[in-house]
Amino acid sequence: MSSFGSLYVGASGLNTSQNALNTTAHNLANVDTKGYVRQQVLLRDFGYINWGQNHISILQKGLGVDFETVRQVRDSFLDKAYRQEIGREAFYDAGYQAIAEVESLYGELEGVPFQDTLQDLWRSLQAVAKEPNNSETRASFVQSAVTFIERAENISYQIKDYQVNLNIQIKDTVNRINSIGDEIKDLNHKIRTYESNGVEHANDLRDQRNVLLDELGQLVNITYREDHDGVVTVNVEGTAFVSEDMVTHMGVKKAAPDTDMLVPVWPSHKNAEVFNFDRLPSSEANTDIGSLKGLLLVRGNKAANYLDIPVRKSPEGEDEAADAEYDAKVKEYNLRIESSAIMNIQAQFDQLIHGIVTTINDILCPNTKLANGTIVLDQDKAPVCIDGETRGIELFKRKSMDRYSMSGDEYVLNAEDENDIHSLYTIGEIEINPLILQDYANLNLSSKDGTEDYDSEVVDQLLAKWQEPFATLSPNTLTYYNFSDYYNAFISGIANRGEKYYSISTNQATMVANIDNKRMEISAVSSDEELTNLIKFQHSYNASARYITVIDEMLEHIITRL
Repeated sequence: MSSFGSLYVGASGLNTSQNALNTTAHNLANVDTKGYVRQQVLLRDFGYINWGQNHISILQKGLGVDFETVRQVRDSFLDKAYRQEIGREAFYDAGYQAIAEVESLYGELEGVPFQDTLQDLWRSLQAVAKEPNNSETRASFVQSAVTFIERAENISYQIKDYQVNLNIQIKDTVNRINSIGDEIKDLNHKIRTYESNGVEHANDLRDQRNVLLDELGQLVNITYREDHDGVVTVNVEGTAFVSEDMVTHMGVKKAAPDTDMLVPVWPSHKNAEVFNFDRLPSSEANTDIGSLKGLLLVRGNKAANYLDIPVRKSPEGEDEAADAEYDAKVKEYNLRIESSAIMNIQAQFDQLIHGIVTTINDILCPNTKLANGTIVLDQDKAPVCIDGETRGIELFKRKSMDRYSMSGDEYVLNAEDENDIHSLYTIGEIEINPLILQDYANLNLSSKDGTEDYDSEVVDQLLAKWQEPFATLSPNTLTYYNFSDYYNAFISGIANRGEKYYSISTNQATMVANIDNKRMEISAVSSDEELTNLIKFQHSYNASARYITVIDEMLEHIITRL
């Protein structure tokens, strides 16, 4: 009877060797399959029969070899590290791509630099200072102002269009996240069904699921856990995303009723926003992860203008209430505006345009305050048109509002109101005064003394004010710049920010590549190793077959001799 039992020992060797050969062949067939993790056969002793015991050991007879399982050779620690670091790389790469796109609009690297437009305005202003009564120099100055405004508006509109067009990327990313969630849920169901017999592992399905987790980790910050049934539950930004039997889909909504910017939300959680930007993302808190968050941060939630940069209304320490209000605005600026590359660029660029426009206007149309607090045109100091008339004609006009309203003989200033966009000297609301375009003689540069000569004091002020410091880039810097230096510092700031994002993104890419290489060292299929295993299991199969042949011959010999 034991001799017949020996046949089963050989048969077990044949079965396990055949399964091992199948697994090895499967590895070789998927050597170039993306996301495939090599599989390894684990064998064990089938069992033993005790025959007795001597003074040394227990006497046992082996019952053969058993096929225990086929496992995936992977490191879960490296998987988590890879998904976190590739998410951080995607976060900074999204910022770098946006900054590079916006920077190119100013033409400083190629094309026509905006700096040339700014310098043309300055040179035409100098020409006017030399020959103020010359109609050609006045025409050149006005046309330079036209080009200046048109170029500024063109850049601003392109930035705003790019900002809004990022909605497409955001919606596509949200749709892909939802699609990945659905695919993971379906794979969870298939894996649980396949492994319900407790015998086999759905390794190929697990590979597909891990590829999806890699992609999801690049888009958003995720945490995940696998239960004993093989089901993976996934959290996105701390919110349950994939559970055992459902997926909580993301949606999008407008960041505010008066804006076109979209933000991701959880419709099932009363449209709560997916991301909380009340704290700045940081590596220390692991909150700078995911391309979706990077896109939202660099884009911001509105089109910014010069009013978004806080300016002190009184010297520090003079008014405690004003200081507290200013500090609150600076905190809000750092959190909402400065952290968003596009909004920060919009605000700083608009501050430059506003500064140039209002400076020139205030010199051509100076104001004074009456005893009752009303601000009016200072007709005693104001230059006049060539015909000697004082009309309060400004060079840069708001499209929807005149500079003054008449009240008796007074030109009452229509001041800027931060609650009314149409009252602001901001990009998009400025044009060259049509009266000046119709007749350059309406440019207020003439003296009031009736000599038809130019007003030298006004011309000197125009040149002097251009060279005087007018603003800082942000409330966090102390250096005040004139117009030309401000623009140089502005462009340098964009370049430095882009370089910072690029440097971090590049370093992250290197780290991700190193982690992925470590993963591949463990989990990738080596054709040389698998061919070695193939020969080993072939020999094992042949040995088991030879063993059965020997037992068969032995039994035949015994039976024929009976």
